[in-house]
Amino acid sequence: MKKRIFAGILTALMAASLVACGGAGDSAPAAGGDDAGTTTEAGAGDDGEKIIVGFAQVGHESDWRTASTKSVQDAFSEANGYDLEFVDCDNDSAKQIEAVRQFIQDDVDYIVIDPIVSTGWDTVLTECEDAGIPVIVIDRTIEDSDKYVSWVGSEFMNEGLAAGAWLKAYAEAKGISDINVLVIEGSNGSSAQIGRTDGFKKYADEEGWKIIDSQDGDFTQDGGQKVMESYCKSYAGKFNVVVCQNDNEAFGAMDAMKAAGVEYGVDKDVILISFDACKAGLEYVQAGDINADFMCYPLQGEYCAQIIQQLKNGEDVEKQTFMTEPWYVAEDILPSITYTNNSGKEVTEDLVVVTDAASQASY
Repeated sequence: MKKRIFAGILTALMAASLVACGGAGDSAPAAGGDDAGTTTEAGAGDDGEKIIVGFAQVGHESDWRTASTKSVQDAFSEANGYDLEFVDCDNDSAKQIEAVRQFIQDDVDYIVIDPIVSTGWDTVLTECEDAGIPVIVIDRTIEDSDKYVSWVGSEFMNEGLAAGAWLKAYAEAKGISDINVLVIEGSNGSSAQIGRTDGFKKYADEEGWKIIDSQDGDFTQDGGQKVMESYCKSYAGKFNVVVCQNDNEAFGAMDAMKAAGVEYGVDKDVILISFDACKAGLEYVQAGDINADFMCYPLQGEYCAQIIQQLKNGEDVEKQTFMTEPWYVAEDILPSITYTNNSGKEVTEDLVVVTDAASQASY
């Protein structure tokens, strides 16, 4: 089904989906649950032509990103009836906008974007809309335009809030009264960096924790190591918590702390908190090197394929779909945490003690 046929119903579908989701969005099946890997029907159009999908990915900076890319490539494979045009944008926002414009020129049927930054999108998304090409956004969010049919991903603010709630409860359980934090942030301006930063900072402000410094590690292991090396030199003996906004930054931070003689992890001098919960990350949680790791589920390709099948069938789609993700810990001392999420709702989340990283990891 080519986009020219689709264009006439796109506006109505978008309006219907906005009414259906009520703005807050529904949660997707739990990561790794029975429905998380549901197989979609083959993507070939009614006339037997393959559906052409353009995918503008952030880059290849982390284990999470690699898993995300593979998920989309697997979902939109030739065997499933798709022709995927893939661009690794290498964390270059201008290159990503250029890739989307090239997809328009190539007359693709659908566009999938994982936006490097959350602003600067309205013009090019208007161009997609004018060309009759529906856009699906995954992972990171777009804040300055709603000209896409659906977004699938994680609530980053809730991840930051959960990390703060966990640290508060953990410190109380361990009898730790003074909290002095160093933060290694993700790529500046990304919705993941903004949400995790703001969520954790809310707890820090309320609890009177001292955030000594917060710098951009660009979601990479090398970036995390460089920032932590600088921290170890500048703040030796002054910090007892390190928050890394993804696992790869945490791996680099561990290398830097080890080289500087700083002990981290369970019952050590420094509490280490991370996000993503990739297999390697959970192995470090199981070993007690990372105290807590808050999952960000990367396998969103199947959800994108399901959305395309719904659109092909003339069905309504949700404007937002949030992943349901577990929080992993190294110690069995807190069964759950309760916090007020970004929607103002008090929620209780169970904490999962890592006992077998290989089987508990989703990627």
